[in-house]
Amino acid sequence: MKKIAVLLILTFSLTTLSACGEEKPLLTATDYDLDAETAQTIRGVKIGDGADAFLAAYRDYDILSSVDDGSYQFLPAEEIPFDAPLTTILPSFFVDGTAVEIDAFCEDNEIEKDALLSFLTDEAYLEHHAVVYQYLVFEWENGAITDIRSESMDYNKDASYYTAN
Repeated sequence: MKKIAVLLILTFSLTTLSACGEEKPLLTATDYDLDAETAQTIRGVKIGDGADAFLAAYRDYDILSSVDDGSYQFLPAEEIPFDAPLTTILPSFFVDGTAVEIDAFCEDNEIEKDALLSFLTDEAYLEHHAVVYQYLVFEWENGAITDIRSESMDYNKDASYYTAN
């Protein structure tokens, strides 16, 4: 069930990522590392922190938000309702260990954004490339972070789960 939910998030993020034409910086693989004991991110964000600490670390990146378990959407940082029950996600694709800017990747490979998932999970592509989707998940209650997780989907190991319909 978790993988299906992530697939829905991934599919949604592919169709809206960089949709505003505003180029955002990319997170690196080390940005997804968490301290095992404190669950603190490499950028110093930890459980109990509020919006100020989170935005100081991640304002410039694409942030997917789900309010009250609703659908995920990209919201400008100043519009994220941190006081509501909220989940925020910082997603990135890595191909051969390098973060991918979606628009440039699609242009370079002459594919449409809505075909990206099929392209990345194609067996022939995976034979020659390592593809990983990484994301930091922040759970919020009453304006404070209550949980932080770093999760990923390795398409080379689990591609059958992510086949686009």
